[in-house]
Order: sequence, then C-alpha cells, then structure tokens
Amino acid sequence: MLAAVSAFPRVVASRSIAASSRLSSLGASARKVATPKLIHTAGLARCYSTESKPDSGQKKAAVEPSEENETKPESVQKEATVGPSEKHEFKAETKKLLHIVAHSLYSQREVFVRELVSNASDALEKLRHLQVTSHDASSGAPMEIRINVDADKKTLEFSDSGIGMTEDELKQNLGTIARSGSKAYIENMENSADSKDAANTIVGQFGVGFYSAFMVGDDLTVYTRSATPGSQGYCWKSDGLGSYTISKAENVPIGTKIVIGIRDDAKEFLDADTLKGVIKKYSNFVGFPISVNGEKVNTVEALWTKDKNSISEEEHENFYRFVSHAWDKPMYQLVYKADGPISIRSILYTPTNNPEGMGFDRIKPGVSLYSRKVLIMPNAKGILPEWLRFVQGVVDSEDLPLNLSRELLQNGPVIARLKLIITSRIIKWLQEESRKDADKFGKFFNTFGVYIKEGVCQDLQNQKEIAKLLRFETSSNEAGKLIALSEYVERMPSDQKYIYYFCTPKRQLGEDSPYYEPFKKHGTEVLFLHHPLDEFVMGRLEQFEGKKLVSVDSEEASKELKRWSEEEMAEDGAKDDSSVALTKEQSDELTSWMLSTFGTKVKEVKVSDRYMTYPAIVTDFDSPAVRNMMKMMAGNSGTEIPQRPCVVEINAKDPIVNGLYSLKSKDEGLARKVSQQLLDNAYIAAGILDDPRVMLKRLNDIIAAAVVKN
Repeated sequence: MLAAVSAFPRVVASRSIAASSRLSSLGASARKVATPKLIHTAGLARCYSTESKPDSGQKKAAVEPSEENETKPESVQKEATVGPSEKHEFKAETKKLLHIVAHSLYSQREVFVRELVSNASDALEKLRHLQVTSHDASSGAPMEIRINVDADKKTLEFSDSGIGMTEDELKQNLGTIARSGSKAYIENMENSADSKDAANTIVGQFGVGFYSAFMVGDDLTVYTRSATPGSQGYCWKSDGLGSYTISKAENVPIGTKIVIGIRDDAKEFLDADTLKGVIKKYSNFVGFPISVNGEKVNTVEALWTKDKNSISEEEHENFYRFVSHAWDKPMYQLVYKADGPISIRSILYTPTNNPEGMGFDRIKPGVSLYSRKVLIMPNAKGILPEWLRFVQGVVDSEDLPLNLSRELLQNGPVIARLKLIITSRIIKWLQEESRKDADKFGKFFNTFGVYIKEGVCQDLQNQKEIAKLLRFETSSNEAGKLIALSEYVERMPSDQKYIYYFCTPKRQLGEDSPYYEPFKKHGTEVLFLHHPLDEFVMGRLEQFEGKKLVSVDSEEASKELKRWSEEEMAEDGAKDDSSVALTKEQSDELTSWMLSTFGTKVKEVKVSDRYMTYPAIVTDFDSPAVRNMMKMMAGNSGTEIPQRPCVVEINAKDPIVNGLYSLKSKDEGLARKVSQQLLDNAYIAAGILDDPRVMLKRLNDIIAAAVVKN
C-alpha cells in the first residue's frame, strides 16, 4: 500500500510512454517514464521492488482479486516489534509539508480514505505486475484491501496484500520529499499568506496521499514486508511532528498495514457506515475487493472498462441508477473509448425524466470525473458545457492534469481538448439516435429539448451540429409531430429563399393568426414554435444550411409576401372580387387620419399588400420575448415599458375599415375609439398587449353605441 502515491502512474511503463506521447501532441510537457526498478517520487512514493526486473517474455501470473463478500481473517499472531528502534528526523521540507497536508491541502477530510485506498490498490497492481516477471513474488493472500474499525481503541486500519516495502524504501519514501521542484514549493509556502492557494499551484511534483492520514490521526503506525522472498518485516511510527522510528517486526505478512490513532475531532470515521459511504463515493470502482470489518463494499463494477457489447441492459440500468442517484431508466446509453490524443474511457446516459421540468432547481452537472477508476470530481464542471448537464455518467482519463490534492483540475490544453472530444461525441451520439428512431427521439426532445435550445444559444463552437438536433411542429404535419430543420429544407420548393417560423403559445392560435394566413393561402410550410426560448434560439441561429430563418411577422416576410402578391397579379391578372375596397384617395385619407389618432405609438399606417381577412395588423414591433425580457429587467420598479412605435397595416377591403372611413365623418369620437380598438386587437394578435384590461371601458362604449343604434 505504501508503495504507491498519486505522482507515479498506476500502469506499466509502456502505457506511461503512450500517455506521454498523447500529452506531447497537446503541447503539454512530457511526463517522465518510470522504469520497472525502484522509483520513488517523494513523500510516500509508488514504487516497484528493487529485486526484480520485468521480462516481457514471461507470462502474467494468474492471480485474480477475491470475489468473496467476506474476507479471510488475518493471522492469529499479531505484529510485534523486535530489537531497538532507529529514530530519524524528518527533513525540514517534510515537516512543512505535513503541516500543509494536515491543515490546508484538502478541502474535505474524508479524502484520506480515497488516498489510502488508492495507495493500497497501487501496491496490489505492482505486485501483480511483479508476478509477471517473478513467480517467487507472492503474498500468499487474496489480492484485496481490508479496512478494520475499532471504535473502543479508536483505531482505523488499512491493510493490503500488495508489494510491501523494504527498510530502505521506508526511509526513502516516508522520510523525504522528491527533490524536483520541492524547494521552490517550500519557498512559495514561506512567501505566501495563504498556503492552500500556494499548494494548489504545484501539480504532480510529488505524492502526499499517505500524509493525508494526519488530517484525522494523532499517530500512524505502519507494518510492512516486501514481497521479495526472504524479506524482513518492519514497523514505522510517527506522530507527524518531527521524527519517526523504524524497527524490525515479527509476524508481519507480505504487504502493508497502516494503523491510524483517530483524533477525538474525527470520531465520525470510526463509524463503519460512514467509511462505506466514503468508499462508495470515491473508490467504488477500484479493481480490487474492499471490505470494511469483513463486509465487501465495492459491489458495482466499472462498466466503462468493459466492452460495450458485453454489457447487458440490466447492468446499464443498475449502473445508471448508481451514478445518477435516480430511479428512472436511461433512455439512451453510450460507451465511448479513445486512446489518442487523450486516453478516455467513458459511459454516458440520458435520463427518461427531467428534474428541472418537474419544478426542481437547476440540476448539477451529471458527469463525474475519474482517473484510473478513482473519483476525482463528482458532478464535474468544465468537462461538458453547461447545456449538457442533464447527461449522467462517468468520464475516466489517466491524462488529467490534477493539482496536488487531486481535487481540482488545472485548466489547459488537455482539459480543453477533453471537453471538445466528449462534447462532440455526445452530439454525434444523439444525432445517431435521432436517425435510428425518430419517434423515440421526439419523446426525448419533448423532455430535454430545452437543453438543446440552450446549447444553440450558448455553445457557438458546436452550434451548427447542435441545430441538427432541434425539432419543431410544422403546418404540414398534424399537431404534436416534430420534424428536424433538415427535413424542412429538403421539402422546400426550389424558389423558396427562407425557412419560415412562427412563435405562438399554441398551435391553434398560430393557425388562426393573420400572420399565418397568407402563408397558408400560398401553400408555404411554416414551423410552429411554442417554447418561450424559441425566439432567442432562432435569433441566435440566424440560418440553417445556408437558408435564413425568418419569422412570418417580420418585415422580411412582409416584403416576400408583397413579391408573391405581385407575381400572382401578373400571372392571373385582375380577378373579379365581390368585396368593396376603399379607393386610393379614401385609403390615403383614412391612413393619415388614423396616424394622427394613434399619436407616437405608431410610426406609419398603410394599406397592406398581404392577403388577410383581418381588418388590421401591426408589423416591425418588439417581439413578445423581447417585451418579457424588458419587463424582467425592470423588475418591481413600477416603470412602464412603452411599446416601440410600430407599423399598422389595414385591409382596405374589410367592412370594418370601410365603416370606419364613413364613421369618422359622422361621429369622430366613436371613430377614434374604434380605431384604438383595432390597434389593441392587432397588438393582441401579435402577442404584445401587456394588459388587455386597459381596453375594457372603450370596448364597452363601442358595444353600447352599437346596441343603442340597433
């Protein structure tokens, strides 16, 4: 166990070389590749035995981790020191480091469990690797990690049957720090007012996992014996204040045992259930059985390391529930692996239910970050863009640039590249699922479409690809059936320049709207957008596959409608129309009078060129989404948000407009009320009338006049 720290790779040398090559391609400094002989990085170094050399021609020993839930009891004979103890002083740098580890380095004390379990796992891995080259190297015990709690004695034991250490390795690993960069680190400590911040600037220069035990313990006792045949057992003791002792010990099995004397302020770690929770949080997927007081804890397998075709639906379902803490089933699952330019092993899921859609607060990112199956960051921010927070699962990479405490990531080219690769693969994955089953993807989009739309607005780097995931209703299909923008483009006539859409709260309102009428008559397909975010999405996207996105109530749409009308007139000539229209002189007179009646609320009144059955509409106005945003910004200040002056288009053939022309000469007061009512009705059709109650008195006056007349 003690022969392993975070600074040394937990893989054989060939894999370290591959990792270095990948990092070099990203511009990161190459890692130093360790040889299979003794290597100590400092603090508690992760090292191989000094007595063996790897031989690639020999086969790996068939030693597999125990699968039993109950571990075998330890030898009845307890460890005991023999002869005098040698006292050694910690180096000055080590004393300062111990203080930093115990008081400043880690944000959570519970991570000492992760560090010691990781060290034990590394020691077991190294023994397994050593067995490939030396059949004599064996602990004779199951390859497992045992944790025993004794609340009465206030002790906590971490034991493994791994590679163990010799006397020299104990001195080198537990009594000194790697020289590379440590002097500068200590100088930074002396010159820094905040040692924690300064410690976070040192990345991967030495391993301090073993020393994290001093966060909860007053004293540490280490019993260890090397797996090299004929090795002597030793006992290492320290209170972490300035010195340590090493003495020979009897009855020490091959491997390492750490005994922590728990402080009074850390008694929660004398509770077996608390320890089990910490192990499941950080070390559940370590490749060896972990037991607490004889009960196996890590029962869930690291599915992301398996071949995707060997994972059953039941395994996917159970694993999804474990990582997401949810009880629904995953709708989609992806097992993704890559070796270059970054090592990635991942398993990702999309849920069936959306917690935010059920009224819960904004959810945390659903992907947790691991390195060699050890949790580095739960609900990791920065690995995926914010709009993908609904995705659940695990991303594991051995190339992560971690800080000293392994709790934070160092921003740089590796993280940026990792984010780009994973994000692109998720988008591609969802695109593939949409092609496999359009109806199923439609259900997914109805639940999680708001995140896709958020991505279009925020993730400009991937915007074009995200836009392919958008789904909307269309006037050509029945209500509820969604299509992709690409389907709309495929169906467009060759002479159609724009993709037309209409933001409307409900489909029925859209179909009855005066803005949709001319498109329906012309036979032009229109997308119906019902979500409040849709208008921002279209404004942010602007175009799709070279086709501009145009709202049916925009000025651009009005120009296109005028062109259509002129083309129809040129083709069909003047048609017999039974409706009576105002003459040009009458229309000019009425529009001029209406403009003076409306005042500053309207900048122009004109006869419409578009086909419509309504008496009037407004164009060139602030959209409902913009209005709502302005009101939100105003808050509770009581400030009235005025309407931006708009354009009023009247239908010269409509009987109400004809009647208004006559009424203004007979009863101008009533005519002004009618014209104001026409404007408010047009506001309602556009969805921009803030409070319809303002028109009630005027509407009652108009009704009363009509009733009295009859």
